[in-house]
Amino acid sequence: MAELVRTIVATVRSAAAYLSVLLWVLILGPIGMLLAYVLRRPEILYALGRGGVRLGLSAAGIRFTATGGNHVQVRRGAVYCANHSSNLEPPIIYMALSAIHPRLKILYKAELRAALPVLRNAFDLVGFVPIERGNRDQSSGAIDRAAAALAAGDSFMIFPEGTRSRTGHLLPFKKGGFIMAIKGRAPIVPVAVQGADAAMRKGSPVIRPVTVRVQIGEPIPVDDLDLADRNPLIDRTRRAIETLLARRSGPAET
Repeated sequence: MAELVRTIVATVRSAAAYLSVLLWVLILGPIGMLLAYVLRRPEILYALGRGGVRLGLSAAGIRFTATGGNHVQVRRGAVYCANHSSNLEPPIIYMALSAIHPRLKILYKAELRAALPVLRNAFDLVGFVPIERGNRDQSSGAIDRAAAALAAGDSFMIFPEGTRSRTGHLLPFKKGGFIMAIKGRAPIVPVAVQGADAAMRKGSPVIRPVTVRVQIGEPIPVDDLDLADRNPLIDRTRRAIETLLARRSGPAET
């Protein structure tokens, strides 16, 4: 009976979270994009994004803690490389890296442009870079754009596994994010997220209240590397994330 009650409560809170975020985007999104475009101030959209994320997480009962904030690169571009097991990880990491807004960008799947038409325009306005993994020419151009942004001082959040892990173990890493880091001479910052997978069970839209832990690791320099070093860089980053994940395990129920 207790489990049934928890499920009902989580379902209601999840519906409230989805609805509140949808209304936030539909009502404030166009206004924010207009103001950001007219005033040339993308930070307006970042502020609205933070507000929407706080609203959704609060409604769903999701809390998060973040450690390693001293490793956030506030004076230069960096590639923040995180494990991926839940749809909750992108907004939580977005909040954990708020110190570098509005210079935090995202390298994201191009197919999301069709699924999220309102956000698509916002993504373009703030300089997020879409990538089509099945299109080599487009992917190469996207990586070059991202590398140029890194060299100019912007940072990127990436999920090198490319898709969500269903087992809790890291999947093979894609090479694109590491190539752009080397080209942009920007360090890799490993990020480990624990607990987000327990909030959303496989195949279910219900968000269960948990506390998610974010650990930001020491930057991995790339200044002396070239493209031939990308595989050792991937291996080093993978080991760094695995080490962070091993420090603490398991979500905290709230």
